[in-house]
Amino acid sequence: MEDQREALRKIITTLAMKNEETQTFIYSLKQMLLNVEANSAKVQEDLEAEFQSLTSVLEERKESMLMKIKQDRASRTYELQNQLAACTRALESSEELLETANQTLQASDSEDFSQAAKEIKDGITMAPAFRLSLKAKVSDNMSHLMVDFAQERQMLQALKFLPVPSAPTIDLAESLVSDNCVTLVWHMPDEDSKIDHYVLEYRKTNFEGPPRLKEDHPWMVVEGIRHTEHTLTGLKFDMKYMNIRVKACNKAVAGEFSEPVTLETPAFMFRLDGSTSHQNLRVEDLSAEWDAMGGKVQDIKAREKEGKGRTASPVNSPARGTPSPKRMSSGRGARDRFTAESYTVLGDTLIDGGEHYWEVRFEPDSKAFGLGVAYRSLGRFEQLGKTAASWCLHANNWLQASFTAKHANKVKVLDSPVPDCLGVHCDFHQGLLSFYNARTKQLLHTFKAKFTQPLLPAFTVWCGSFQVTTGLQVPSAVRCLQKRGSATSSSNTSLT
Repeated sequence: MEDQREALRKIITTLAMKNEETQTFIYSLKQMLLNVEANSAKVQEDLEAEFQSLTSVLEERKESMLMKIKQDRASRTYELQNQLAACTRALESSEELLETANQTLQASDSEDFSQAAKEIKDGITMAPAFRLSLKAKVSDNMSHLMVDFAQERQMLQALKFLPVPSAPTIDLAESLVSDNCVTLVWHMPDEDSKIDHYVLEYRKTNFEGPPRLKEDHPWMVVEGIRHTEHTLTGLKFDMKYMNIRVKACNKAVAGEFSEPVTLETPAFMFRLDGSTSHQNLRVEDLSAEWDAMGGKVQDIKAREKEGKGRTASPVNSPARGTPSPKRMSSGRGARDRFTAESYTVLGDTLIDGGEHYWEVRFEPDSKAFGLGVAYRSLGRFEQLGKTAASWCLHANNWLQASFTAKHANKVKVLDSPVPDCLGVHCDFHQGLLSFYNARTKQLLHTFKAKFTQPLLPAFTVWCGSFQVTTGLQVPSAVRCLQKRGSATSSSNTSLT
C-alpha cells in the first residue's frame, strides 16, 4: 500500500509540475498575442511614416527641379529678348539709312549729292547692323533638363521590408570568465554589411542550463556595441551562473537573440554570522560596527523579554558584569557568541577546499582591527591569532601603532603601512593564507599551514567598523604572485 501511495505521489507531483509548465506556456502565448497586435500596429505606423517621408522627399525634389527649369527659362528668355531688342533697333536704323540713300540717288544737285553720299557712307560704316552677331546667344533646346526615372522607378517597385539580421552565434571557446569580468565573443552566421550595432543582455541566476522563463533577476542591457566582442567589467558574482544573449541590429530593426548561454561564475560568497558575534558588535550582512553599549542594551532587552525588566540596582546592574550569552543556532551548527575582549564575528560559509578571495575595508579611525580565518571551534573568549585555531593580520592604532601577523600567540611585525582595503586569499589544499593590499595587489604576508578542519572567515574590531566585499574571484595578479612567491615565501611564513 505504501509503495502505491508513493507511486501516486510521484505521479501527482509530475502532473502538478506539468500543469505549472502548461500554465506558464499559456501565459507566454497570451502575451505573444498581445505583442503581435502591438508590434503590428507599430510597424504599420512606421511603414506609413517611411512612405510619407519618401513622398516628402520626392515632393521637395520635384519643387527643386521645377525651380531649376523656371530659372533656366527666365535666363534664356532674358538673353533672347535683349538680343531681339538690339536687332530690332539695328534694323530700324538701317531702314532709315537706306531710305536716306535712295533719296540721295534721286537728287540732281551734284554738290549736295557729294556731301550726302559721304554722310551716307560714314553712316553705313557705323551702322549697328554691322556690329551685331546674327547668332543666338542661347539655345532654345531644353533637353538638358529632361529626366528619366526608369531606374528609380524600378528601385521603388523593388521596395521591400528590410531584412532582419540573423541571430548571432556565441563562441563559448573564445569567451572568458576571469577577474570578475566576462568577455563574450560571437560571430554572425552570414556576412551582413547592414549591421549597425549589437545589443547584449545578461542576468544572474543560480540555475545551470538554459534560462528559465521566470527568473528573479531582470535582464541587464548593454547597447551600442560596435564589434563582435564585449567585456563586462566590475561584476559581483553573488550567484553561481550568468545567462547571456546577443542580438544584431541594423538602422531600422533588431534581429532575434542568439541562443542564450549560461556561464559559470565561481566566486566565494558569504555573510557575517550574527549568531557568533560579540554583543558589542552591531552586525549586518557584510558589515559590523563596534558599539560600546551593545552588550548592555541587548542584556536589558533580554531581561525585559523574560519579564525581568526591573529597575537596575547594584545587584542587577549590567555594569557589574555581562551575563553569559545564549547559545545561538545557525545553519552551520550552533556555537556560543564571542565574549569578553574577543570582539569577533565569523563568516557563515565554511572553507573546506579550493581557492577563495575576499576583501575588507576597515574604518581608518578604528582603534584596533583584525582579519583572517579560524576554525569554528575557536573559543568564545579567544582572540584572533592568539591560539592555534586562527590566523590573522592585526592593526593597532591606539597608543602605539602596530601592524602584525598573528598565529598561535606568535607575532611578526610587518614592515608595511596598513592599506585602506585588504585582500585575503585562502588556498585550502595548499595550506596557504595570504594577505594583500587590495588596491595594488602587494603581498603583505603569507601563512603556510596544514589546515585540519574547515575554516571560516574571521574578523575583529574595537572602536571602529568594517565592510566586507564578497562575490570576488581570485584575481589573476594574486595567482601570479602566489606562483612567483613560492620560492621566496619562507620570509613570510615564520609563524607556521
